[in-house]
Formats: sequence, structure tokens, C-alpha cells
Amino acid sequence: MENIHSLLTVSISEFKQNPGKVVEEAQGQPVAVLNHNRPAFYTVSPELMAQMAELYDEHQLSTLVESRLKSVDRSVKVNLDDL
Repeated sequence: MENIHSLLTVSISEFKQNPGKVVEEAQGQPVAVLNHNRPAFYTVSPELMAQMAELYDEHQLSTLVESRLKSVDRSVKVNLDDL
């Protein structure tokens, strides 16, 4: 059994016939494309992809900030005039 991370699904055969129609009918929602009733891939609108990319970037930045905050006790104070 596999989890499907989408409320909408379509067979790979139907998707191949008209991928643009599938994306249009999804109205911005992700669609799981199934091959033998198992998710082969997901298709999303460009707007949703941009949102996901932004969330991913924010997560990566958050991870970097957290790791740097852990080492703040080893920081060296610097006077900006000395730079």
C-alpha cells in the first residue's frame, strides 16, 4: 500500500492523451499520475511549484540559521570601524 499525496488522481494513459487538460481541470491542485494504480509522479501548476520552491528555500535557510545560532557562543566581536 502506498500513500497518495493528492486528492486528485489520473491514470498515466489518460495523462499522456492530454496533459494540459489534466492540469487545467485540476484548477491549481496537485494531481497524482498513477501507473498500475501506484503513483508514478505528481504534476502541479507553475504557481504551486513556485510556492513549493519558496517553502523549500525558506526551510533550507532556516536550517542554516539554526546551525549558525548554535555556534554563536564561539563568535568573535568585531568593531565595524576596524573592518
